Amino acid sequence: MTGATGRPATECTIRRATTGDAELLATLGERTFRETFAAENSAADMDAYVAHAYGVAQQRAELSLAEAVFLVADVEGNAVGYAYVRGAPLPAHITDPAPGQPGPSVEIARFYVDAPWHGRGIAHRLMDAAIAEAAQRGALTLWLGVWERNARGIRFYTKRGFQDIGSQPFALGSDLQRDRVMARAVAP
Repeated sequence: MTGATGRPATECTIRRATTGDAELLATLGERTFRETFAAENSAADMDAYVAHAYGVAQQRAELSLAEAVFLVADVEGNAVGYAYVRGAPLPAHITDPAPGQPGPSVEIARFYVDAPWHGRGIAHRLMDAAIAEAAQRGALTLWLGVWERNARGIRFYTKRGFQDIGSQPFALGSDLQRDRVMARAVAP
């Protein structure tokens, strides 16, 4: 199997994070978020957002939620990405859920792969794990929000069967941006 760059896919394991992973998730989440979005946003807005979203205390709180799980992609004992998956209904203003799939839904609230690992199959393995988690929970729909200017992310999600079904606001510090809401049926 090869990754998107034509390089051989990297072997990784997917594991569930524990409360002991709070610092790791905070560090990896902030780093990947900044790598992906800092060039197109102000430093002040980035700092405000990451201070709230990626603090160690915030990660501990999210790790303790019964409806949430962090799936961590490890390569040779090093965390190289993660997906934050939680039970969550589609935003109330979305009236047409994933293609023909009304019913219970699961959200991918965060989906990050560290830049050096892009194109090596890590994101696909992580997405497979997120889909399996949604199926295990009995969800019919898997959904996420992705910044409308994140073309790389949108291409990946589309490749994985997600369809654009609407939009929602996303506050990055003081900058009100727009995310595309994308969804797919959990079952193929």
